[in-house]
Amino acid sequence: MKSVAESLEIIRRGTVHFIGEKELAEKLATSKPLRVKLGVDPTSPDLHLGHSVALTKLRQFQDLGHTIVLIIGDFTAMVGDPTGRSATRPQLTREEVLRNAETYKEQAFKVLDKSGVEVVHNSDWFGKMTYTEVLKLNAQATMQQMLQREDFKNRIEQAQEVRLHEIQYPLMQGWDSVMIRSDVEIGGSDQLFNNLVGRDLQKAQGMPQQVVLTMPLLEGLDGVKKMSKSYGNYIGLSEPPSEIFGKAMSISDALMSRYYDLLLGESLPADLHPMEAKKSLATRLTARFHSPEAAAEARQNWEARFSKKDLESAALPDFTPDSTAPLAVLAQAYQECFQLEKSSSSLRQLMQQGSIQINGVKVTDIKVPLTLNPGDVLKLDKTHSVRIR
Repeated sequence: MKSVAESLEIIRRGTVHFIGEKELAEKLATSKPLRVKLGVDPTSPDLHLGHSVALTKLRQFQDLGHTIVLIIGDFTAMVGDPTGRSATRPQLTREEVLRNAETYKEQAFKVLDKSGVEVVHNSDWFGKMTYTEVLKLNAQATMQQMLQREDFKNRIEQAQEVRLHEIQYPLMQGWDSVMIRSDVEIGGSDQLFNNLVGRDLQKAQGMPQQVVLTMPLLEGLDGVKKMSKSYGNYIGLSEPPSEIFGKAMSISDALMSRYYDLLLGESLPADLHPMEAKKSLATRLTARFHSPEAAAEARQNWEARFSKKDLESAALPDFTPDSTAPLAVLAQAYQECFQLEKSSSSLRQLMQQGSIQINGVKVTDIKVPLTLNPGDVLKLDKTHSVRIR
């Protein structure tokens, strides 16, 4: 067991906002397990490392002996979180939401210990609310409060519409905290407004207010934009070991310290060479979402392909091209072997840069058909290569 001071030091690390630290110290002093909440809306089927920042903080609470409450927002996902949006989100059907939700728990348990997690769905309460109860919930906030959100203010100033159902979202997320009686809520730094609404609603219900911890938004592989599937700069939690390892090895040395801190909860080892530190990071992330054996194999493969420049002995995806036209072959290889969509312009750029190689020979002429034989190695870029079947 950790002391209150030791627990606070672990909990505080890496956070952006820590609202109610004194309250948390008092809660910890009782030695009672706390209820620590994270809500996720299944708006897409996959989670990525950006999501795992909050999951890692949850795991720290779990290791300190507290109960994790994972709320699957199967009802709020149909409304759509307006956070960070310059326009209204397209509304999802319940069928789409439920399909996406199927994979969420499995992916979350790659970080969390399943035995210490309560999984609830907020449709359990919102799906049963009468219109009278909805009106009572709305009466607990003012329009002025809701319009203090930067997202809404910016859209109104730019003469863009704000739909009434979007204004409901902070109230709904806050009501989740009331329903599960959360002691602590964790979210991204962009969720502060919603989290504080939860504190207000709990106070109005005569309940102890939840402590709010927000986590930084993890930069993607480009080191600039936040990690997002829409930006193509993500590492998915369910991606194959070779993809997780290879993508992790592509980050810059400057970004590596950030990943160590937010994903491992550690400082970048000062005594390791940057390349070895990056390999260690990639290995540990791969092991977390797969297994130590899969991580060791991914590292061995990566080193064969890039450290030793030995693509001949590396385990590469098999690929049978349907064409000899360079752009068609490349697009097909990316799609079939790596589930990546590449535009014609990006493929042309790769060819111009000399990234495309057949058995180590650069291919730069877009007009010349490719001659590919069984066993040939087609290198697409720094991290993706295939073997012709």
